[in-house]
Amino acid sequence: MATSRAPGSAAPPAAVPAPARGPALLTLGVSLAACLVAVVVGGAAVPVVEGLSDVGPAVRWGLPLMRVVQDGSAALTIGLLLVGAWLLPGAGRPRVMLRAARYAVASGVVWVVATLVGVVLGFADAAGTPLGDPQLWSQLATFVWSLETLRVALISALVAAAATTVAAVSLSRRGIATAAVLSVAALLPLALAGHAAGSTDHETAVNTLAVHVVAASVWVGGLLALVVLRPALAAALPAVLRRYSSLALWCFVAVAVSGVVSAVVRLGGSEALGRLATAYGALVVVKSTCLVALGVMGWQQRRLVVARLSAEPLATTRLFVRFATVELLVMGVAVGFATALARTAPPGGPAALPTPAEQLTGFAEPAAPGPLSWLTVWRFDWLWGVVGLVAIGLYLAWVVRLRRRGDQWSVLRTIGWVAGWLVLVWATCGPPGVLGRVSFSWHMVEHMTIAMYAPTLLVLAAPVSLALRALPARTDGSLGPRELLLGLVHSRPMRVLGNPVVASALFFASLVAFYYSPLFELALTTHTGHVLMVAHFLVTGYLFAWVMVGRDPGPPKWAPSLRLLILLITVSFHAFFGVSLMSGTTLLAPGFFGEIGVSWIPDPLADQQRGGSIAWALGEAPVLIIAMFVVRDWVRTDAIESRRKDRQAERDGGAELTAYNERLQALARRRERQDT
Repeated sequence: MATSRAPGSAAPPAAVPAPARGPALLTLGVSLAACLVAVVVGGAAVPVVEGLSDVGPAVRWGLPLMRVVQDGSAALTIGLLLVGAWLLPGAGRPRVMLRAARYAVASGVVWVVATLVGVVLGFADAAGTPLGDPQLWSQLATFVWSLETLRVALISALVAAAATTVAAVSLSRRGIATAAVLSVAALLPLALAGHAAGSTDHETAVNTLAVHVVAASVWVGGLLALVVLRPALAAALPAVLRRYSSLALWCFVAVAVSGVVSAVVRLGGSEALGRLATAYGALVVVKSTCLVALGVMGWQQRRLVVARLSAEPLATTRLFVRFATVELLVMGVAVGFATALARTAPPGGPAALPTPAEQLTGFAEPAAPGPLSWLTVWRFDWLWGVVGLVAIGLYLAWVVRLRRRGDQWSVLRTIGWVAGWLVLVWATCGPPGVLGRVSFSWHMVEHMTIAMYAPTLLVLAAPVSLALRALPARTDGSLGPRELLLGLVHSRPMRVLGNPVVASALFFASLVAFYYSPLFELALTTHTGHVLMVAHFLVTGYLFAWVMVGRDPGPPKWAPSLRLLILLITVSFHAFFGVSLMSGTTLLAPGFFGEIGVSWIPDPLADQQRGGSIAWALGEAPVLIIAMFVVRDWVRTDAIESRRKDRQAERDGGAELTAYNERLQALARRRERQDT
């Protein structure tokens, strides 16, 4: 029997019960069995095609079964780390937290090994080479990195190995939280593989698959972790289950929305309903049925278990175990059919991409812009569009929460936040985002809007201050959203990034490094590169505006005079960048703009030079706004200092002024003596 003692307490140590592995293993076994049955019934093992070489039953069956092990161990690893880092009350429970980390290390090792075995089996399947072929390993070493599905699996395995290593050496909640973030990040590369990558609407499919995979893993993994850790949680189970229930609700919504969008995209948009009768459509229907069933059970869990757990802990705990067993059974079925779905080609096959614009960007060439294009051109980006809408919704919800408890929040700040995100959504989903995929000048409009206009509005809205006032503080030693945010703004990295010199250097130097390196062409031709480009523009722009005029807590602000000087220097460099583009005679990203052949851009170099003038012109307005706020800070600082000196003079009778006058008189007398 393990024991633990709260720091500074003289009471005898509280007992932490040893885990009863029987019920947990039985529940996990039921879920795994349901998953394997669903894999077999769903037809995940692709049959032998006549005329092609048979890779053998070990590959045909081993590949989907190994994917089940990979997905299950990944979900369990993520769930254990999330419970240990964020859901578990902190006071007096370090042993339970470390136990969650140890279990996560074990499941993380299984995750990494299963992924690597899946890479070998996947290569054998793609190459049509049985496992017993002596040439398999030499071919694998030569070509594994050139196949995207295997390359992203290797990247995922490396990130998962890093998360497992961090969890193994961590003895604090922060270290386990870092491992949890890394484990979630390990899932993201997998969205670039499979049928999503081959969809005609590539970016929407990848975005929705990434959300779907992460939300499902957190949802399933959290429940698995609760089942595994339930005996050790003891009295902490009500708090952990209540927090998990809120997290599961968000995950359910994310899984449902992303699943619907992904299914519509892969089934052919307007033809989706007619294709539900296909094998792929039938698997989608089964998964949807499981999702609805899980939603009903989750609602019953919240109504019958979470609400009564504190009042009737023993009886309700048993009810939770029964609910969790049934939920994991249905989740196992859903995961099994999801594995079969990933091994089944969507109906219709990949659409042809006849034009260079479609081949390079994945989208049809947009029509030539006209006078109304600023308002009429639109293509919703399911990543940045949803991020913007969620950010607006959260901010407004926090404002309402403050007002309900009698606190006030500036209306102008609220308007600024909404306007900032609407500007960003317009830049990514409107004409800059659509036309900027094929035109450098429109791309520069998108860049300036994302990097300068949107961040200025967002910084002036003071979102961190609002969040710290609206989010509840945890008093049990655990890490909640407020504690994470507070730790971030006062962290050592933020002290470095919050230095105006560092922020301005990142803002300008990264600009030059991006456009005058292969990174620019990578951002134009790959979805991952494009997402990172937009994120980079937004983050560096926000950081620069924050160190200049931000009102949120963080590192100490520099004097307004120094900030104004750095702002003017940065603007000068930015203007030089625009002039260099205007006068440049070398085409940037020639492999893209030189090959795309847009009908309404006869001269890509002239379009690039026009983009330089846009960069110079559009950068002036937000800089002027920032400069006005810095000058206002300067005036206010001088006024505050003057009032302070006036109050000091009233208290000491003007001692400072008297001493200053006496020094002047002494200097005058000394000069007179020297003259005589």
